[in-house]
Amino acid sequence: MWKFADLIEEHVEELAALDALDAGKVYLRAKTAEIPGAAEFLRFFAGAADKIHGEVLKMSSELQGYTLREPVGVVGHIIPWNFPTTMFFMKVSPALAAGCTMIVKPAEQTPLTALYYAHLAKLAGIPDGVLNVVPGFGPTAGAAICSHMDIDYVCFTGSTDVGRLVMQAAAASNLKQVSLELGGKSPLLIFDDADLDTAADVALLGNLYNKGEICVASSRVFVQEGIYDKFEKKLLEKAKAWLVGDPFDPTVRQGPQISERHFDRILSYIEHGKREGATLLTGGKPIGDKGYYIEPTIFTNVKEDMIIAKEEIFGPVMALMKFKTVEEAIKSANNTQYGLAAGIVTKDLNVANTVSRSIRAGIIWINCYFGFSMDCPYGGYKMSGFGREYGLESLYKYLQIKSVVTPIYNSPWL
Repeated sequence: MWKFADLIEEHVEELAALDALDAGKVYLRAKTAEIPGAAEFLRFFAGAADKIHGEVLKMSSELQGYTLREPVGVVGHIIPWNFPTTMFFMKVSPALAAGCTMIVKPAEQTPLTALYYAHLAKLAGIPDGVLNVVPGFGPTAGAAICSHMDIDYVCFTGSTDVGRLVMQAAAASNLKQVSLELGGKSPLLIFDDADLDTAADVALLGNLYNKGEICVASSRVFVQEGIYDKFEKKLLEKAKAWLVGDPFDPTVRQGPQISERHFDRILSYIEHGKREGATLLTGGKPIGDKGYYIEPTIFTNVKEDMIIAKEEIFGPVMALMKFKTVEEAIKSANNTQYGLAAGIVTKDLNVANTVSRSIRAGIIWINCYFGFSMDCPYGGYKMSGFGREYGLESLYKYLQIKSVVTPIYNSPWL
């Protein structure tokens, strides 16, 4: 795993270029953060691989017991197209450290870096058959993984609808264990005492990063009425300066959407917003006549029952809403079928503590957004799934506990 990490760093430019070409990733971000992050994943979990311990049990009868943490077996990883590298190593690294063998099915839209990583794994000395990359479509290759009788665990990141199919196939086959990281419609709550520049930066980054193609995007932004008008003006000013274009241009912050199909889907949601009576503050149109580029789009006068406020758009589209009280903000934040992430912007520690404990979501960011770390687990509540990525929790899900018990004879104590 250490050698694997070294090889990734040696090939960072090729890998970043592949993700930019395949997924529309901003090349500079891929080169400086996402590809080096893959090496970090491997090293973090390589360091944990020899620290997998069971427990000695103090039993209540004349028995001695201990537990072992054993690899769960063969794992099927099904990864999405929005973060081809991050998702690959978020799943593969802890599974390797746990001692599992695995099959990785990259998204059909973005298979290139996964194939390159399989090549580097072989050069690093990962034994044949341990890490297998199988490109293919979801209804064929993905379905085969989920229903295969010799696969013991499936780890899936993708839509909630497909997550249901994964669970059904797992139940109908060998009752394999399942971990699901699914959709989101994450709220960002901005309170009256927030610094306007910080709040606008957090809101814009939370919604537009990776062109909005991110499951934890803060696509529902709730602003307390005392600063709403000033915030809206500041947000518009910053959105106008957000540069969209060629992902190989170092000044660009947003590249093209993943495909024509997804491009059309995002534009259809924008039309829904207009028809339902939301006000288009900025954006809402394609950029140019070549490529799948969409303007940063912000809707105001959004009602919580509108489609753009309820469904995951997975694009650069923000729904901006207003609230009066802390209690109202909490109620609105939880008014969703999803529960993946949430953000809070406030200088009041009591408000931050109260709200963070009241929102039903797997990770809460206070005065920041996308505060991911190898050490910090995240995952879903409600229809955003279950199971955790990152942190030691992601290692333990690839391990199962075996208890070993022997009798004790003539012991002076139990």
